[in-house]
Amino acid sequence: MTALVREAIIAEARRWLGTPYRHQASLPGVGADCLGLVRGVWREVVGPEPERAPGYTPDWAEALGRETLLEAARRHMREVAIGDAQAGDVLLFRMALGAPAKHAAILSGEDRIIHAYWGRSVCETRLVPWWRRRIAAAFQFPGVD
Repeated sequence: MTALVREAIIAEARRWLGTPYRHQASLPGVGADCLGLVRGVWREVVGPEPERAPGYTPDWAEALGRETLLEAARRHMREVAIGDAQAGDVLLFRMALGAPAKHAAILSGEDRIIHAYWGRSVCETRLVPWWRRRIAAAFQFPGVD
């Protein structure tokens, strides 16, 4: 994918801005959680989802203690060094030290992310130090150079 496709990823993610947070949802303007946002952008810029997301509870990462999200990202995207992540790439976050990665966002600029999280809508926010410290991994959508 070229810079134009990275721009398409960001444009699609921005189309979801204001979508209310809804656990397990993935419909722009209707509802999405962080995974739902990434899944929806995937459908628009890549094509059909490569696997069906299993049902999950809000505390799934803590309850299972497994790197479920990280493992799924590694199956379907290309992992890049966190420092090499560019706009249009997906970032995964650990919400607590030593906890499995359980939050996802799309990098929209050098210091901006688009994501959905509980109690908010899909929003574009600064990648402040609080979020930077929690980055667990970075991934490119398929086909991105």
